[in-house]
Amino acid sequence: MNKILLFDDPSIRGSLLPFTFTRPVADIRVGILKISEKWQNYANLEISYLTQEYLQAKFPRNSSPALAVNGAWLPEVGSIDHLKNLKPNQSLYWGKTLMATYIGETEKNLSFAADREIVQLVAEPTLLQKTWNIFQLNASEIKKDFALLTKGRKSQPVRDPHTIVYASENIFIEEGAKIKAAVLNAEAGPIYIGKNTEIQEGALIRGPFALCEGSTVNMGAKLRGDTTVGPYSKVGGEISNAVFFGYSNKGHDGFLGNSVIGEWCNLGADTNTSNLKNNYATVKLWDYTKGGFSNTGLQFCGLMMGDHSKCGINTMFNTGTVVGVGANIFGDGFPRNFIPSFSWGGAAGFSTFSMPKFEETVKAVFGRRGKDWTNEEKEIIERVFDLTKSYRIWDKTS
Repeated sequence: MNKILLFDDPSIRGSLLPFTFTRPVADIRVGILKISEKWQNYANLEISYLTQEYLQAKFPRNSSPALAVNGAWLPEVGSIDHLKNLKPNQSLYWGKTLMATYIGETEKNLSFAADREIVQLVAEPTLLQKTWNIFQLNASEIKKDFALLTKGRKSQPVRDPHTIVYASENIFIEEGAKIKAAVLNAEAGPIYIGKNTEIQEGALIRGPFALCEGSTVNMGAKLRGDTTVGPYSKVGGEISNAVFFGYSNKGHDGFLGNSVIGEWCNLGADTNTSNLKNNYATVKLWDYTKGGFSNTGLQFCGLMMGDHSKCGINTMFNTGTVVGVGANIFGDGFPRNFIPSFSWGGAAGFSTFSMPKFEETVKAVFGRRGKDWTNEEKEIIERVFDLTKSYRIWDKTS
């Protein structure tokens, strides 16, 4: 075993939309790291992907034979031992879920896996199967990733005399981080502060919490536990049990809780998300596999926002709202609980955010971060635009 091929399980991928419209399952961030980065750190092996054809150029597959591993599997130390013991004529399962098997360089799917000798996992693995699992599992994954990333290493000190620290042994600060007049409370879980990050004056942070490379916590932010701010993001206001994948901003006041925000998103000033229904009932969430709403069984569930989506100032999201890819939301009132990809509008109604207008916006956003809007990215977005046409029902009646 010298290569791992992380595959999209077809029985799981659809339940992780809209996030898997633009990435393989293993590219999802939960905890400090993406799933693929967890495998890379645990196994120290070359990682590649077996995913949707339109994603394969950006997330390439190594052409040589490899051990195919379920991309929804969140690994831990013991996971590697299971893989090391797997023989080429065997397939590793948990119940009816394929966890790992060897694949040749010419094989394009894993349909053969069930014909091999089946070995069952003894201990239940941690699988990412629903979008809300991302925030549900975030606290435990921060703790695991924290132990993985900091083992045998020494944290940078807190040099600012006006920053208050609780349980300093649970705080790890990477090179280049700047912290001024903040409160860091790691009594309930670790706090990880990544390279070249900034925590501004008056920020209140409770662990478990992760601030990834190049990100900023704005002045006066209140960041409750179980939260991850992915790389090159900016956050402010009040945030609780939320995951930002990266390159996204919620820089102003407003509440966000029990939510997942993709890449290249922006929440306007005073955007607020409800994460609890007035009658305390369990939350229903749009299910792409069902084409309707499914009961999550959760009392707390906020916003699921796909990549490149944005909302204007004072936007109000209802409990359990799903926003697709490339949407632009604005205006008074509560918009609907399911906002299809490339929607333009709000509670008053929607039209389609056309590709030329979308590209104009995304090029400006990328330019601000010194990034180029590549043909590779463009082709993915154009494919997602086509894949999601059926959800934009106003186009059928116009």
